[in-house]
Amino acid sequence: MKLIEEAIKKGPTILSEYESKQLLAYYDIPVTREALVKNRESLLETAEEIGYPVVFKGCSSEIAHKTEKGLIRLDIRNSGEAAAAFEEITASMNGSGNFILVQEMISGKRELVAGLTRDFQFGPCVMFGLGGIFTEILKDISFRVAPLEKYDALEMMHEIRGRRILDSVRGMESVDLEMLADILITLGKIGLENEGIKEIDINPLIISGNKPVAVDALVVLESSQTLD
Repeated sequence: MKLIEEAIKKGPTILSEYESKQLLAYYDIPVTREALVKNRESLLETAEEIGYPVVFKGCSSEIAHKTEKGLIRLDIRNSGEAAAAFEEITASMNGSGNFILVQEMISGKRELVAGLTRDFQFGPCVMFGLGGIFTEILKDISFRVAPLEKYDALEMMHEIRGRRILDSVRGMESVDLEMLADILITLGKIGLENEGIKEIDINPLIISGNKPVAVDALVVLESSQTLD
């Protein structure tokens, strides 16, 4: 894929969130509506076009963990809040570029994680589990070696301890398991078709209504030396 090839040639080993989700969208994985902006005027125009409430994120291939760096503002509801958030984020980016990702605010209480890792022995492996800020603490995940069939993806969902989160619970609809399975199958396909991709991390994958949407994503690339 051209996006991957160009990034490897330029040298960065991590794609920005915007670039990472461009890759996912290319493969028809559902992502948030969003746009990358550079200045305050464009930010305010884009926020109006997407429609409040929106989310702002500092965006750069140099920034992997935006929450810890204070580069995310959620539930921005008007132009006044948007202007203030723009100033706060740009002041915190410390020379990492001033691009800001303007993103629709996705509502949903259930957060999952999905991704890909390239194992030295087994090759591309797909991951699925409970997501959000406690992913590393809960460690409730399952893996499969790509390529995946639909039954593999469904088995992965059944294997996690918190699998009931996918059911109809507390007034929420049952998750669209077919759509979720397609995402996991597609992640395996991406890994098989792009040897330059080392890792993909979609976290959170929020359930909006009953549909999964990639709200944040990170793609890690192999170095050019590794591929030579």
